[in-house]
Amino acid sequence: MPMKAKEVRDKYINFFKAPQRNHKEISPAPLVLKGDPTTLFTSSGMQPLVPYLMGKKHPKGSRLVNSQPSIRLQDIEEVGDNLHTTFFEMLGNWSLGDYFKKEQLPWIYEFLTKEISLPKDRLWFSIFEGDKKFGVPADDESIKVWKSIGISNERIVPYGVEKNWWSRTGTPGQMPIGDIGGPTSEIFYEFVQVKHNLKHGKKCHINCECGRFMEIGNNVFMEYKKIGEGELEPLPSKNIDFGGGFERIVAATNDEPDIFKTDLFESTISNLEDFVGLKYGSSEKVNVSYRIIADHLRAASYLLAEGVMPDNKLQGYVARRLIRRSVYKLQSLGFDLAGGAISTFARPYAKDFKVISDNWYPLKDAINTEAVKFNAALNRGSRKLDKIIKNNKLDGKTAFDLYQTEGFPLELTLEILEERGIKFDNKDKKLFKEEFEKHKEKSRTASTGMFKGGLADHSDEVTRLHTATHLLQAALREVLGEHVEQRGQNITSERSRFDFSYDSKLTQKELKDVEEWVNDKVNKDLPVKHKLLEKEEAGKTGAIGLFEDKYGDKVNVYYVGESLVKSVSKEFCGGPHVKHTGGIGHVRIKKQEKLGSNLVRIYATIGVEE
Repeated sequence: MPMKAKEVRDKYINFFKAPQRNHKEISPAPLVLKGDPTTLFTSSGMQPLVPYLMGKKHPKGSRLVNSQPSIRLQDIEEVGDNLHTTFFEMLGNWSLGDYFKKEQLPWIYEFLTKEISLPKDRLWFSIFEGDKKFGVPADDESIKVWKSIGISNERIVPYGVEKNWWSRTGTPGQMPIGDIGGPTSEIFYEFVQVKHNLKHGKKCHINCECGRFMEIGNNVFMEYKKIGEGELEPLPSKNIDFGGGFERIVAATNDEPDIFKTDLFESTISNLEDFVGLKYGSSEKVNVSYRIIADHLRAASYLLAEGVMPDNKLQGYVARRLIRRSVYKLQSLGFDLAGGAISTFARPYAKDFKVISDNWYPLKDAINTEAVKFNAALNRGSRKLDKIIKNNKLDGKTAFDLYQTEGFPLELTLEILEERGIKFDNKDKKLFKEEFEKHKEKSRTASTGMFKGGLADHSDEVTRLHTATHLLQAALREVLGEHVEQRGQNITSERSRFDFSYDSKLTQKELKDVEEWVNDKVNKDLPVKHKLLEKEEAGKTGAIGLFEDKYGDKVNVYYVGESLVKSVSKEFCGGPHVKHTGGIGHVRIKKQEKLGSNLVRIYATIGVEE
């Protein structure tokens, strides 16, 4: 203590890779899992490992470790305080039916207290108190293990399913059938210099969120699968799924409750201070704005680097919202972007993430282009607001409509009203809030529904379109040249959306040639096969893959044709596929869009030949 972020990350990985613990490091998954249309983003290190936690053998064995970049959108409205972010890294180690509590808890305690020297008297621990409804007993075993390494009774605190149960979808009652989860033992760091910030009569405890305690790690004992309402069954083996909040652990090594004061954000915050002319810490408004800008641009940069372009749907909508919210927060401090400078504040993240560094120039252009668009949207919103005010039709609902259609924030609406001496009463604010909560609930419901039990959508429509998209990429490379590279894709049961690098829209002839090439392979009813190969060996076959550095040491290569050597398409992939191309159906290219200086988007569907 204190430590730089890279040192903390390296120490964690090396601690679990050491011979006495013998974990194998696995590559982090992309933020957008290729071929998985059921979830927007990778939101935890365990998400790509679900099949292995359910019993499938992992190519690297039963002890794994990595650091996984993740995005969780449920925290987006909380960003602005000292610890919440949308984008974060999760330090993770896993036991897939190997060791369990008596090894994991002492190991993680050793890492925290010896490797990164956190004071023992600052660490607190929660455990699961049990749940009678689902028949899960209290976690007495964890209590015994914590006590065996010297943790006193007062530092071990029991909680129920709301706090000490983990699955991607919540408590056992909230989990869809087929999802997996288990009880947890969380680790908290105490900032003794933070004064309690509790309302009168409330008692401080490690989960009270008064600011005195910060959760830095969570030992999940992944043991159960939901098989019916009110019914869980044990998984084939007991698993460890540890998740450590990287940014929070770094803050703890600095005994600093504000994660934005760590070296992860210091360059961006410093640049903001220089440009805006206001110091971080000078006011709560400045703090909140700088934190939102720093977090959102980090998340947006990583998304853009992985090929997610700003859009009005799904992942692209999130990228756009993150950039636009950053623009607005900068403007709210009185700094005029003039349509371009915001990428300056994303530049420092290139030193932390190779994927950002490698793709800096196109992502910089995308950020600045989106900033220009939002400036125009703000101008349109201002004109609409003027008209609404003039016609005396402003209320909470119209203010929300303005927010939803133009991205015009309520804060800006209120600021303009205040300048004009117009009162937006509490009733209208309440109505806006109600509309906003409806919008958030719809978003949450849609996001949760995308999991469909925590597994990818293997419906017939998605499977056919997924294989068709492999052929589409091969056709584009055949017609336009092998310099064409995939930049992103999204597949639903209705259509496939495919983004690729190219400097202009396709001509009508090129579109026709691509479509005919694909349908020729469909009509030939070629076999679709796959092989599990070492990554290096797979690369030598000529198979292509999106963001190849994200794959593990062994990869599945799906190919179309009688043999891998003579195949018409071969890609690294783990998604669902038809057995023969004849099962796809007639493929049609519905439309194309030019997204940027070197990016084209194509939409394809499956139907009957016309």
